[in-house]
Amino acid sequence: MPHRSSASQASVSASSSSTLDTSKRAAPYSFLTMIARSSILTMLRATITVGSICIEDCDDTFCFGNEKTGGAVVRIKVHSGKFWTRVFTSGDLGFSEAYMIGEVDIENLKSIMDLWLDNQSTIASASSLYSRLFAAFSGLRNAFFGQTRSRARLNVIASYDQSNELFKAFLSKEMMYSCALWDEAEGGVRGDLIDGPSPLDLENAQKRKIHHVLRTARVKPGDRLLEFGTGWGAMAIEAAATYGCEVDTLTLSIEQKTLAEERICERGLVGRVRVHLMDYRDIPAEWKHTFDAFVSVEMLEHVGSKYYRKYFELVDFALKPTTATAVVTSSTFPEGRYTGYQADDFMRRYMWPNSCLPSATVLIDAAYAASGGRFTLEAVENHAPHYPRTLRTWDRRLKENLQQEAMTAQYPALRDRATYRSFLRKWEYLFAYAGAGFAKGYITCHMLTFVRASDVTVACD
Repeated sequence: MPHRSSASQASVSASSSSTLDTSKRAAPYSFLTMIARSSILTMLRATITVGSICIEDCDDTFCFGNEKTGGAVVRIKVHSGKFWTRVFTSGDLGFSEAYMIGEVDIENLKSIMDLWLDNQSTIASASSLYSRLFAAFSGLRNAFFGQTRSRARLNVIASYDQSNELFKAFLSKEMMYSCALWDEAEGGVRGDLIDGPSPLDLENAQKRKIHHVLRTARVKPGDRLLEFGTGWGAMAIEAAATYGCEVDTLTLSIEQKTLAEERICERGLVGRVRVHLMDYRDIPAEWKHTFDAFVSVEMLEHVGSKYYRKYFELVDFALKPTTATAVVTSSTFPEGRYTGYQADDFMRRYMWPNSCLPSATVLIDAAYAASGGRFTLEAVENHAPHYPRTLRTWDRRLKENLQQEAMTAQYPALRDRATYRSFLRKWEYLFAYAGAGFAKGYITCHMLTFVRASDVTVACD
């Protein structure tokens, strides 16, 4: 059973024979909270075999694992008994909520992500029992607690994140909201950890990404380029300004469209780049076989497994029958972790509702089936090693640049200090959560290039 110690005691081995004692407290918890805490501590004792964790809860500290195993060393402090019931009823989603609203503090946020991923095998083996417990109690929170103050705050931070001012605070000047590509000029994928950040490092890495995508798409002056997912227009503007393309780009965001069109006007590209407020499924019939190239950067995460084939049917429909290229990038699951149904978690609840990560193979199969074999896979790249530094850079820039006043002008609810702090913690949690996932191979990031089956991309005779 878990070990009970003073706050200063070092973590102990998971093989400790100490008995569980959660009854002695400075401020006793309710019966349900005590059950939740006891169950979670018991599970931690059974599953933490790599690294260690110490949880300080008022006058108690519970430690599991062993620092000598070489894994992450985690120290957290619980500020509210709601932490235990939240995690018990909602698992890792509940943990993220508890962190965002300040029910728990973590000495090093990345460390707990690493600990969770390093112990996935033992956590998975124990999850069948505890998933049933989570399911049994998940309805209690909504039935008995309803729209609590903390739930209301979580609803706010789930919604108030679409301001252009927010993204300006942490993205590069081009405002690319996707994985950058780091090279030796920036010290590589770990350059910021070794030598620290450098001026315009993100701008340089994002420009490299833009040009890599466009060169891979083989665009040239006079070509017509189609893009699904405008963002703030960086890819479309560069394609027109540098490569001489005519671009049609699609977005569902009014704010993104407005800012993209302002930037297009500033660059003197009106008429060369057209931003359409349009769902990709609504592209017009007159676009049939009119485009030389297609690009889409990290938009496929929002398509959903049901529509992958439809997505590629429309790409096939829009591209010319010969000498056409399609380049798509997406965060992905490794093949062994992919499923068409993906349960609610932090990402799908608080960042990208209803999102679904594909796998590379699923996308390749969908492209082949949707095109009737008219697409040939030209190249596969995995950019996942470049994502942790991108996320660390975003995290640093957000903390340095975002001003509360910039957000409250559009979202008055964020004038409340506690709500604004929770809002910032959401983004901090995202950057650590995703960064650990990419670093550990839990998620990947693929760029797939397709050409027409009759195309030869390199002269060989």
